[in-house]
Amino acid sequence: MQKLDKINAMQEAAAALRRDGRRIALVPTAGALHAGHASLIRLARDSGAAVVVSAFVNPLQFGPSEDFAKYPRSPSADALLCEKENADVLFAPPVEEMFPKGFSTHLQEELISRHLCGVSRPALFRGMLTCWLKLCNIVRPDTVVMGERDAQQIAVVRKAVADLLLPFNLLTGPAVRDADGLVLSARNSYLTPSQREEALAVCTTLRRVKEMVDAGVKSADRLVAEATHLIAAKRRLRVIYIAVVDRHTMEQLREATPGQGLLAISFWVDEVRLTDSMSL
Repeated sequence: MQKLDKINAMQEAAAALRRDGRRIALVPTAGALHAGHASLIRLARDSGAAVVVSAFVNPLQFGPSEDFAKYPRSPSADALLCEKENADVLFAPPVEEMFPKGFSTHLQEELISRHLCGVSRPALFRGMLTCWLKLCNIVRPDTVVMGERDAQQIAVVRKAVADLLLPFNLLTGPAVRDADGLVLSARNSYLTPSQREEALAVCTTLRRVKEMVDAGVKSADRLVAEATHLIAAKRRLRVIYIAVVDRHTMEQLREATPGQGLLAISFWVDEVRLTDSMSL
């Protein structure tokens, strides 16, 4: 496996793969790789393509009071996981390589990104899309593989691919949960055991709402009220939003539509911000 940190070296490696007749699958990540990322690397590998994993904590998607400086980083462990999963290239550039002084061009999606996390984290999707498109321009993949844990991010990326006629496929893998049900996220490492125990109430809430929908309850107001009640019972949890939304547009629904509806939750566990969601 090649480990690269320069843009020109990554471009040369990708060009060499294409000369060899290989298709390329890009798995863009923020590093701190875990079993969820491993499942995406395997999905990319199963497509028959050469696998490029990017590990980059993107400063553009963090607000001024957010956790960029302390966001989990584990470069040695990332390399070991990528080697174990038979990735071809690990691309882990420093910030100044991706966004040198004077960088001033950004990409903004203006419909899907205005909902949910776009309200409380206004820098998130503008920064994410800008970095994501730059990575794609560097690697020029045939396929981009991303996880469905970030449902709104996936919807924003799908819209950008369609609107800009970007020349690659988007392949998504399901969210991966730990044995206790907590969805895998780098920020889980912030949680103390007692905080993690409280956060598990969100997993229970998602399952409860899904059971209600399966039993015939469709009213979004009723589903949100039940979810709010369950989470409010936990002292350390503070709701940022709970919404039943269209999984493609992120617009709020009046009724849960089977196959289309998504229950999206963002919450604080003390000072740790997490998100989770479930198809309804």
